[in-house]
Amino acid sequence: MSTLLQEEVAAVEQLDLHQLRAEWERRFGPAPRFRSETLLRLMLAWRMQAAVHGGLDGETRAALRRRGAVEAEGKHLGVGATLRREWQGEEVEVTVTPGGFRWRDREFKSLSAAATAIAGSKWNGPRFFGLRP
Repeated sequence: MSTLLQEEVAAVEQLDLHQLRAEWERRFGPAPRFRSETLLRLMLAWRMQAAVHGGLDGETRAALRRRGAVEAEGKHLGVGATLRREWQGEEVEVTVTPGGFRWRDREFKSLSAAATAIAGSKWNGPRFFGLRP
């Protein structure tokens, strides 16, 4: 990392939330509406470095999206994990796959999409399977 970039990233550590948003807007346009100073600081530092050195390649971004969908909806369930519950007198089983979730040989990108297909109406997947109250 260049000395100038190192200094700019180090300077981000000293900014408050208002200043972080102003710096983001100066560099990248409208700032995310996070209330977390820490998160915005980390994102700004990453974006500054990515602007100089390049961001993630397409393959890595796709892999993170696939993994993120499974982790966000499935409480970090590993591939092959099975979620079961009874629904209207029937035992329902959904399996975590690398790309999302499988139910009755159908692939879903999110646990909520699988739960909605099972129930026939919109459901929050983690709530449907008892992963969240």
